[in-house]
Amino acid sequence: MRTIQQPGPAEPERIQWREARGRKLTLELKPGLLLDAIASAFAAQGFSSGVLRLPVGLPLAPFAYVMPALSATPEHAAFYSETFRPEGVSRIETGALTFGARDGAPFFHGHALWREADGRHNGGHILPDQSFLAEPLSVDAVGLEGAGFVAGHDPETNFKLFMPAERPSGGADAGGRFFVLRLRPNRDVFTALEAFCAERGIAQAIIHGGVGSTIGARFADGRVIEPFATEIAITAGHVAPGADGKPEAALAIALVDYTGDMAQGALARGDNPVLMTLELVLEAS
Repeated sequence: MRTIQQPGPAEPERIQWREARGRKLTLELKPGLLLDAIASAFAAQGFSSGVLRLPVGLPLAPFAYVMPALSATPEHAAFYSETFRPEGVSRIETGALTFGARDGAPFFHGHALWREADGRHNGGHILPDQSFLAEPLSVDAVGLEGAGFVAGHDPETNFKLFMPAERPSGGADAGGRFFVLRLRPNRDVFTALEAFCAERGIAQAIIHGGVGSTIGARFADGRVIEPFATEIAITAGHVAPGADGKPEAALAIALVDYTGDMAQGALARGDNPVLMTLELVLEAS
């Protein structure tokens, strides 16, 4: 299994989690700062945290983003590039977003691939406070009640990252069995999810959202992404009983690596360790 040495000590427990209630939503986003649009739309339905998959065609202008990059110091295993600001309207092709709180205020963590106004295809990490929604849009999402994502300092990676945390009730109508998860570095995504579900008697689950990074990538069709620093968005995922009756995960992602190369597709089971973090929500059925 590929591993990357992180600057800080590794916690024994490799999955951070909280159980929550949840509800599938349609968010009506209004033009303006994307962070404000998402926060207002969640709040209008009584939620302070949630996840969503970014729809095809979502228009951003002005728009700012960064890409994964090598770290210039030993303080981080990998870092971010300079900020890019493409001209005109950029339209999302695929992506995912985690919404929660940072420093007591609404915040999101979003990774995507998109097409820029000049036709260029790019991908990376959307900057919440510098990216604007150009047109009104409806977005499918999952709102979380009782627990959600709150950013905190992670000693292992030396980054401030979204982590599962209890959240005060907003009075939203929510139910079901939802789990707010953060996978830590150097653990295969599939074995982590499958073990988590097996330990809790979860035979089937839908994966909602999904933002983070892997150490390169190995796809089910044999493609290999060697550059170790990536930013990924889960585009589809579930857990279901395998041939042996045990939980078996299936995941498809979109990614950009630190060289600027992009890829999409189903991941190979058992060979895709987390680089820094992977945030997602499991809806058990």
